[in-house]
Amino acid sequence: MTRIQAQQEAQLMRSALPLLTLTLIAERESYGYQLIERLGELGLEVTTGLIYPLLTRLERDGLVGSRMVASTNGPPRKYFALTPAGEAARITAREQWHLVAAAVTTIIEKERSHD
Repeated sequence: MTRIQAQQEAQLMRSALPLLTLTLIAERESYGYQLIERLGELGLEVTTGLIYPLLTRLERDGLVGSRMVASTNGPPRKYFALTPAGEAARITAREQWHLVAAAVTTIIEKERSHD
């Protein structure tokens, strides 16, 4: 993979990650490492260096709230839940994603028909 391809892949992940994270949290309250595991189940490799700063931003922006929960094996965990503002942001992001995805699909299909 070239440097440019790696940058494009990273940028795509960074742009999709807020929507993915809000959607997973909307499904059920989750802590950071749990989100990394759930994203991994979708085939996405997300590091703590990506998810925890994102969760901090989402909380600062009022899109998620958090609560500390005691853990049976280790320190307390910070669980995140969607706020009403987070749900509105998730819906808006999903609509924008669908528009972009439709445009990408259209151009790729157009390109395929010319091959």
